[in-house]
Amino acid sequence: MKIAALQMVSTTDVARNLDSAASLIDQAARAGAKLVALPEYFCHLGRRDTDKLAIAEADGDGPIQRLLSDCARRAGVWVVGGTLPMRTAQAERVRNSCCVYAPDGRRVARYDKIHLFAYDNGRERYDEGRVLEPGDTPVAFYAEGLRIGLSVCYDVRFPELYRALGDVALIVVPAAFTVRTGTAHWDLLLRARAVENQCYVLAAAQGGTHPGNRRTYGHSMLVDPWGDVVAVRAEEGPGIVVGDVDPARIESVRRSLPALTHRTLR
Repeated sequence: MKIAALQMVSTTDVARNLDSAASLIDQAARAGAKLVALPEYFCHLGRRDTDKLAIAEADGDGPIQRLLSDCARRAGVWVVGGTLPMRTAQAERVRNSCCVYAPDGRRVARYDKIHLFAYDNGRERYDEGRVLEPGDTPVAFYAEGLRIGLSVCYDVRFPELYRALGDVALIVVPAAFTVRTGTAHWDLLLRARAVENQCYVLAAAQGGTHPGNRRTYGHSMLVDPWGDVVAVRAEEGPGIVVGDVDPARIESVRRSLPALTHRTLR
């Protein structure tokens, strides 16, 4: 199955971001992709974390979710909709939700980011938990006969999440890695998740300079079950990364090095 990661440089303008996402989805579909993935916060990247509260949507209803459904149906592709802020019972908290839509526009999965990023090096300090409510459930879905696991950005640092997903052919990672952490760990972590789970990893990233001079790392990529990067996007700027998920490649890697069957601690 041909798949695509869509790289964006999202702004504070939701309508502009949705137009950009729709254009990239159509571009990927024309390139032959059957499944496309948008980055984390594809719909809005504000100057402050609290900005996302104003655009949060109710589960199953809102212009962002409708756009994703409409794009999936129009292009005839599976859409892994990056993330959008979803309302919770607390007005001051949202969930960072990844919704998946089938080619007929139906929503088939919703995953809420479990691990919330926090960073403090004595000079810079950041904590997603001030606005986000964490999810608590791993989520996978089936598309074109493949079992696909969902995760978001900081989740990629926690291998136990992917073990909890079980046997998957593909892991999708919408992300908005900072330049500092991305330079050090992005490629390393994505390749590690592919190698240890012997599956493909598709990472759709924000990549560029956003309002407030926030910079994200980019380098959207597809990694194969051996850990080889088979397709990668330039470090910054919008665009698509297209590649294939080959079940025969997964089977070959698992047969030659059957590490998954050698596990003793579960």
